[in-house]
Amino acid sequence: MKHADHHRQGADLNAAAQATLEAAGEQWTAMRASVFAALATFGKPASAYDVAEAVSKAEGRRVAANTIYRILDIFVAANLALRVESANAYVANSHPGCVHDCIFLVCDACGQTTHVDDDSVALGVREAAKRAGFQPVRPVIEVKGRCANCAVH
Repeated sequence: MKHADHHRQGADLNAAAQATLEAAGEQWTAMRASVFAALATFGKPASAYDVAEAVSKAEGRRVAANTIYRILDIFVAANLALRVESANAYVANSHPGCVHDCIFLVCDACGQTTHVDDDSVALGVREAAKRAGFQPVRPVIEVKGRCANCAVH
């Protein structure tokens, strides 16, 4: 089954992120709002250093990457951000109130990463892990290849 929740953006996405974080028992501080807003503007996965640079520019002061890492860890735990493991980078979750396993399609040529939701694939991975005697917590599924744009070039 494919995921049916609509993908939010702009103010709607920020409001959903704030509501989700607060529902998880965390505070939506000005710094966390700045980090989420910066992360949401990237067109592809961003490293903590990329986010730190964007927040530093927006805030007019230097923000350390370790501060960003701590906030991104909170965001991942609360499902506001998703971590692209192979790139050690993050993307804003466009539907933060919904918890499911994600599939990332990562272009080797341009770095563009597409987030795909297909619960049947994730369920299959979970079931295979269980059959092997493993208790899965969060499957990480990344498919490396070429995006449609790069495939034609």
